[in-house]
Amino acid sequence: MTEISFQKKAEDYLKLCYLELNKEHLFDNRWIEVKESIKKTGTYELLDFELDYGTKVAWRNSNKCIGRLFWRTMDVIDKRSLNSIDSVFDSLFEHIHFATNGGNIRSTITVFNANSGIRIWNPQLLSFAGYKNDKGVIIGDPKQLNFTTECIKLGWEPRMGQFDILPLVIQMGNQKPVWREVPKDIIKLVPIEHPEIKSFEKLNLVWYSTPIISNMILEIGGVEFLAAPFNGWYMGTEIGARNLADEDRYNMLPKVAKLMGLDLKDKTSIWKDRALVELNLAVLYSFKKAGVKIIDHHSASKQFMQFMRKEEKEGRDVTADWAWIVPPISGPTMEVFHTEMNDDIKSPNYFYQKDAWL
Repeated sequence: MTEISFQKKAEDYLKLCYLELNKEHLFDNRWIEVKESIKKTGTYELLDFELDYGTKVAWRNSNKCIGRLFWRTMDVIDKRSLNSIDSVFDSLFEHIHFATNGGNIRSTITVFNANSGIRIWNPQLLSFAGYKNDKGVIIGDPKQLNFTTECIKLGWEPRMGQFDILPLVIQMGNQKPVWREVPKDIIKLVPIEHPEIKSFEKLNLVWYSTPIISNMILEIGGVEFLAAPFNGWYMGTEIGARNLADEDRYNMLPKVAKLMGLDLKDKTSIWKDRALVELNLAVLYSFKKAGVKIIDHHSASKQFMQFMRKEEKEGRDVTADWAWIVPPISGPTMEVFHTEMNDDIKSPNYFYQKDAWL
């Protein structure tokens, strides 16, 4: 990023921030400070309220997120002052505990210093290990094979189970990465069962309560935070139609179909579709039974349309990635499926970054 484009991003965001927060009368003096800082140091530090609002606008601008109706309600935990690895680990454990909230999930982000070189290696703060045994059979989550391998290289002991929570791995600048186990008492796991298919329990499925994305860059006004884990709560299909169902993930549809007594050789029985619905029903039922906040795809889609209409009333263009917004099942039954969407990228936002170990 050149200094000119960096300064332009800073100006654009601060103008938007001060306008939307009714602080326009303070903008000119603040902009003089920021320009001077950029000239001297190449960067500037966001004030507390600028950071707070920027994280929320970044959520508002996240094209792939269906849950943006609640963008104003995110809890923002400012940890920019931390500079020790122990304090970073403690803050991540605090995030998991606070966000999980006994099951009443709170949308939360923890922001670490942009200039400290902190990297969280985990794609999510909570995720399940993936292993390949001696026979080449994958155990656990295939999506986490590479990260699990890195954890083992760092000295973590593999357990070879289907649902082993991976350790947190933190790197400070060029120092060697350090791993620590996530304390069991802050992890809420939900056993997946079905309200009618009692043999469903034999599948021994579980999922974790809180999806905390931890490998994306938060960009606000040109300032890039490499470590800023954030979460909302699950939409049921994320687990039931993707994590547990995809052939390159846990691939549970054949097993569910067999429990249902369906003929897997007869494609006209649409066994995959029928198993998919029951698996998603099981996820929603189980989370509700466990007292863990979750939303079904129909309700989430309605909320997204509410978000679009509210934004239009505010005079803001809504950007969205249609392929991500439309849920992976029952798409045509929802208004989002029939809605045109503009996928332009706005700032502030959350962006993908290369895996830390590459």
